[in-house]
Amino acid sequence: MTDPADDGAPILNLRLLSTTDLHGHITAWDYFADRATDRHGLVRTASLLDAARAGAPQGNVLVVDCGDFLQGNPLGDLVAEDPARLDSGPHPVIAAMNAAGIEVATLGNHDFNFGLEFLDRCLAGADFPVVTANVVRDPLAADPLADTHLIPPFAMLEKALTDTAGAEHLLTIGVLGLCPTQIMGWDHRLLAGRVDARDMRETLAAWAPELRARGADLVVVLAHCGINPEPYRPGMEQAALHLASVPGVDVIICGHQHQVFPGPDFADVPGADPEAGTLNGTPAVMAGAFGSHLGVLDLRLERGPQGWRIAGQRAEARPIFMDRPRVADAPGIRAVVADAHRQTLDLMSESVGHTPAPVTTHFAMVADCAAVQVVTRAQAEFVRRELAGTEWEGVPVLSVSSPFKAGGGSYTAIPAGPVALRDVADLYLYPNAATALLMTGEQVSEWLERAAAIFRQVAPGARDAALIDPAHHTYNFDVIDGVTYAIDLSQPARYDAEGRRNANENRRIKDLCHDGRPVAPGDRFVLATNSYRAGGGGNFPGAGVAPRVMEASVSNRDILLAHVRRTGGIDPATRPNWRFHPLPGTSVSFVSSPAAVAELPLAGGPEIEPVGPDAGGGMVFRLRL
Repeated sequence: MTDPADDGAPILNLRLLSTTDLHGHITAWDYFADRATDRHGLVRTASLLDAARAGAPQGNVLVVDCGDFLQGNPLGDLVAEDPARLDSGPHPVIAAMNAAGIEVATLGNHDFNFGLEFLDRCLAGADFPVVTANVVRDPLAADPLADTHLIPPFAMLEKALTDTAGAEHLLTIGVLGLCPTQIMGWDHRLLAGRVDARDMRETLAAWAPELRARGADLVVVLAHCGINPEPYRPGMEQAALHLASVPGVDVIICGHQHQVFPGPDFADVPGADPEAGTLNGTPAVMAGAFGSHLGVLDLRLERGPQGWRIAGQRAEARPIFMDRPRVADAPGIRAVVADAHRQTLDLMSESVGHTPAPVTTHFAMVADCAAVQVVTRAQAEFVRRELAGTEWEGVPVLSVSSPFKAGGGSYTAIPAGPVALRDVADLYLYPNAATALLMTGEQVSEWLERAAAIFRQVAPGARDAALIDPAHHTYNFDVIDGVTYAIDLSQPARYDAEGRRNANENRRIKDLCHDGRPVAPGDRFVLATNSYRAGGGGNFPGAGVAPRVMEASVSNRDILLAHVRRTGGIDPATRPNWRFHPLPGTSVSFVSSPAAVAELPLAGGPEIEPVGPDAGGGMVFRLRL
């Protein structure tokens, strides 16, 4: 990419380096397991960044972040619980991004999780601009260009770049940020009436030519969204493929999906070229999550009569770990977060209760799970107290949650003995706020159908059929406590992985009962849930439209912590809640942790036996139906 142009025109090589979805993962430490990790941490990514910066042709580099940096790890989340810590300096995540040399960033959906005031205080400590063009002060203007933005929509960066002949050129790089409009549902209680979110493509279509008109030689879009091959629709969450087709856009840096592009994850997506690193012909990169990868996008720029244009590109996502660690900690990052790291270790080690037996999510996808039921129990108790004396008192309260970590090598595993704060945080990873919805029996049944879509259809008599559909996430396997029900795997799924109705009228949910009585479609229930789900997260039927009978300012995680402290710990025993509908002579297979073998047989649970290790380091189990 350094050969001179045939006509002698100047050639610039520009290296774009990117991180995304850090989620507070600055150190190479797993605060939930209380041990070091080689798989995440900006402290490792920064070492890759330093090497990539040093190796950039002519030293031309721009370093960006694509959002979701504040929330998702105790090191960052605990600051939100004690904002006074910001009085003494920047948020530790922001301090680390400053030290890493981030030059511009955008907001992701999770950056709104702690409210606008906390977000403002955090951004005040950034040495770099943070831009988002589609989050605006309410109401939306008739023209996107006339919106009053929450933060600047774009930054115009003046970069002095050296060409291949050694001459210097001043380039203006317009960097614009976008995030999913779904923030208005996911953080409804924090954002409603204060801001609004405009469709990403509509926003970009207006602003890309505007940046050109304001003198941008190159337009870079930091799009906190993933790649979805489906036709565009307004409000589309994973819209990067369609944003790449907007005229005037030169580069797409994307994220949100926690996946890697270029790479095999998107090999079969029309319009995505994992070899060239383009989306609909536009150079693009997505750098995983938690600092797992560094996005590297090398651009060859040539100057012609119409200005600078991209004449070639090469994209890659460089991992910090392959079969072994590829880099060591960057000393500068480690130093700026050393105090925050020590404080986090101390706080997470605090004892809050006791459990007489291990509590894990190893079998949460196939049987009742104490790790899920302690959450649903805490939520239900809280909602009943909050609704006492209201018109909703006496309406049966159901409670829903899911196993946040129950696959892909990631599980909750709390040993018998003291329960630490880290264990409670591991049971409930997100700072969602407690919310209660008024639901009908029909909506409850459909909600469970959406959850049950995670399982593959199994033919009666099949032997060791694969159980889990990998297109689904375990955090969307919602379990509703307060009712009992069975899941009939012989029926096709009623919903797809995105929560859309399939073209069938089959039902997997059988024997749905409350207090031993079949649930009728018109029955009324209060469903204790969280603000993310209530706002439509996961696209569950009824969520987003069902009346909200309670919106609390307290988080589900704090409710769980109070419950554990009040009751003295976690009860490892489970109550009968759900099961698979019997299919005689049929078995299915699934993967869990090798450590799960020690938990067999499950007391009162289904018949499960280990089969052997799988290629990914897990253990294959057989479940007889």
